[in-house]
Amino acid sequence: MNLPNKLTVLRICLVPFFVFFLLADFVPHRYLFALLLFCAASYTDHLDGKIARRDHLITNFGKLMDPLADKIMVMAALICLVKLDLASTVCVILIMVREFAVTSIRLLAVEQGRVIAANNWGKLKTVSQMTAIIAILLMQYISSLVPGILAGCIIAGEVLILIATFFTVVSGIIYIKDNRDVIRG
Repeated sequence: MNLPNKLTVLRICLVPFFVFFLLADFVPHRYLFALLLFCAASYTDHLDGKIARRDHLITNFGKLMDPLADKIMVMAALICLVKLDLASTVCVILIMVREFAVTSIRLLAVEQGRVIAANNWGKLKTVSQMTAIIAILLMQYISSLVPGILAGCIIAGEVLILIATFFTVVSGIIYIKDNRDVIRG
């Protein structure tokens, strides 16, 4: 297994630790620990792609697992944020539907002997989701230190989730449109 694929696997392995800290209300500075883990996992997403392209280490495993690792990480975070009342359930369901639809299309493509790499809209979607999650975690940590700003942080977080949801839905529509031939079989 090459280095980019190891980084992808590492990203998946960080998810349970991230979830633990985010939901462990008995742990002091839990938002900070969750934030650091999520940032580290997000950086591996950037790093694995950069190394794979630079060193010509692009593999079918990476093309399939890198987006899946992103989905696992982001969906785990969003579900936790819903549980903590920091994200809209409707937005998270819309994001989940898009992710399941795109993953289904990718599986159909594999059955047809094709691998569909992420496009620029998918990358923008991922960046908007990760940015929203990172900002929400950072704002929650800061508001745990300065309680008077919590309401403003919650509103800002809701706006960021709405923006991420918009990009997610748009990218899903474009993805389905661009891969109609895969769906038709």
